[in-house]
Amino acid sequence: MIQGVRHRARPMKYVDATGAKHVTSHSGEDLRTVAVVLAGGVGARIGFNLPKQLIKIAGKPLVEHTIEALNDSSDVDEIIVLMTPGYLDPILAIRSSGKYPKLTRVLEGGADRNQTTQLAIDELGTDEIKVLFHDAVRPFVDKRIIHDCVRALDDYSAVDTAIPSADTIIEVSDDNFLVAVPPRSKLRRGQTPQGFRLSAIRAAYEKARADPHFAATDDCTVVLRYTPEVKIAVVSGSDENMKVTEAIDIAMADKLFQLRSSIARELAHETRSAQLAGKTVVIFGGGYGIGAEVGSVAKEFGATVFSYSRSETKTHVQNRDEVRAALLEAKTLSGRIDYVVNSTGLLAVSRLEDASDDTIYTTIDINLIGPILIAQEALPYLRETKGQLLNFTSSSYTRGRGEYSLYSATKAALVNFTQALADEWVKDEVRINVINPDRTRTPLRTKAFGDEPGASLLNARAVALASVDTLISSATGHVIDVRRDGSPVDDLADDLDPSELDAAVLDSPTLGG
Repeated sequence: MIQGVRHRARPMKYVDATGAKHVTSHSGEDLRTVAVVLAGGVGARIGFNLPKQLIKIAGKPLVEHTIEALNDSSDVDEIIVLMTPGYLDPILAIRSSGKYPKLTRVLEGGADRNQTTQLAIDELGTDEIKVLFHDAVRPFVDKRIIHDCVRALDDYSAVDTAIPSADTIIEVSDDNFLVAVPPRSKLRRGQTPQGFRLSAIRAAYEKARADPHFAATDDCTVVLRYTPEVKIAVVSGSDENMKVTEAIDIAMADKLFQLRSSIARELAHETRSAQLAGKTVVIFGGGYGIGAEVGSVAKEFGATVFSYSRSETKTHVQNRDEVRAALLEAKTLSGRIDYVVNSTGLLAVSRLEDASDDTIYTTIDINLIGPILIAQEALPYLRETKGQLLNFTSSSYTRGRGEYSLYSATKAALVNFTQALADEWVKDEVRINVINPDRTRTPLRTKAFGDEPGASLLNARAVALASVDTLISSATGHVIDVRRDGSPVDDLADDLDPSELDAAVLDSPTLGG
C-alpha cells in the first residue's frame, strides 16, 4: 500500500482512462477536490424504517458526522451529497445550518450505487478535478486517509482505500464447498473514499453503460473492469473507518465515538482560558469532591462559578423550586449561564431485598429525577448561550452489579437520558454529555474505604480538567471515559463510582460528596 503519499510539485505523468499517457501542465495541487457523499439506502439490515445514514449517534445523524469529517479536511474544497429520494429535507437542513460551508449541493441519488455515481459524474461538469466518492455511513474517516487519497491522485488517475484482512478468506463453490484459499498477504478489505480524476471515472462509466449486464458494488471495480489499463493505487485505510451496515454496527459506532472523546488530547492552558474567560458555570453538587474540583478548575481558567449543594446551600436537586431558584440567582448575578454541571448522585450499597422505601425513592430522586429537573430548568438559559449540560455516570451503567442494582439502573438511565437529549437539543444548539470517570481519590472515598494505593486511583483534578475540556468542546451525546492509563472501563465489582457526588449516607457508605 502507498503510505503517507506526498505531493511532488512538478509536471505529472499519468495514464487516462483511454490508456493514453499525458503530462499535465499543472501539478495535482492545482486541481480542486470534490467529495461526493453517497447516501443511498434505507437501513433494511439495521432494522430501521428510515435511511441508515439518518440514524443519530452522539447527537447527530451518521451522515452529518461524515460531512463534518470531510468539511474539516483541508484537502477537500467542496462537498456534494446524493441522498435517498424522498429524504432530502434533513440534508438540506444540515446545509442550511451553515456549519459546513463546503457542503454546496444536495441531490437525489439513483436506484443503486452505480446510478448514483453516474448522477454525480453528470453533476460535476467537464473540467478536470479530483473527486472522492465516500459512503455516508463511514463517519470515522480521518484527515490522514483523506489526505493520502487526494495526494495519490497527483500521480494516479484512480485510488482505492483498503486495510489488510485479519481473517483468512476462502473461496467456495455454488454448492458451498471450499475450493480455494487465496494468500492472505495479498488480500485487502476495501473501504472508502475511492478517488478519481474525473476524466478517468467518466470514461469508465461511459464504457460500462454499453454493457447490458453492467453491475458493480463500487467504483474502483468499474475502472478495473472497463478501463483495465488504468492503474488503481491503494492507500491504507483504518480499522476505525467502518461502515455502519448491520444493527451491531450502531453499538460499535457509538462506542467508537465514546473512545474518541476519551482519548482526545488535553487542551492547552491558553485554549481553556480563551474559551472560559467571561463564561458562567453553574455546578450542582459543587460542595466538595469532583464537583468542587470542577469549580476550582473553571475559576482558574477565568470562568465565573456558582456552586450549589445539599451541604452548603441546602439545594436539593430533586426539588424543582430550589433548582429553579439557583439558576435564576446565577443568571441574575452574572447575566448569563454557559455551562451547567450536575455532579450530584447517591450510591447506597445493599441487597435489593434489604433496601428501604426511603433508600429506593431517594436514590431515584437524586440520581434520575434531579437530572431531569436540572435539564428542564437549565435549557432556556443554555439555549441563549448555546451552552452545555454535563452529567456524571459510572462504569456500572454498562453492567448492573450485585448490591448496586438501584445505582446501576439509575446511572444507565442517566446515560440514555443524556443521549436522548443530545438528539432533542440539536435544533437548540445546546450540547449535553456525560463523564464516566475511573475510581478517583476524594475525601469521602478515603473516609469510606481508608487509604488505598495511590496508583490505583485517579486524581480528582484530572477528572475536573477532562470535564472542563468537554464543556468547551463541540461534542454532544458522548460518554467520556476518564481513565488512569487510557485502559477500557473495568467492569469488576470493586470499580465503584468515583464521582464524589453530593449525597447523603443511607444504608451504607456513599461515594458521594
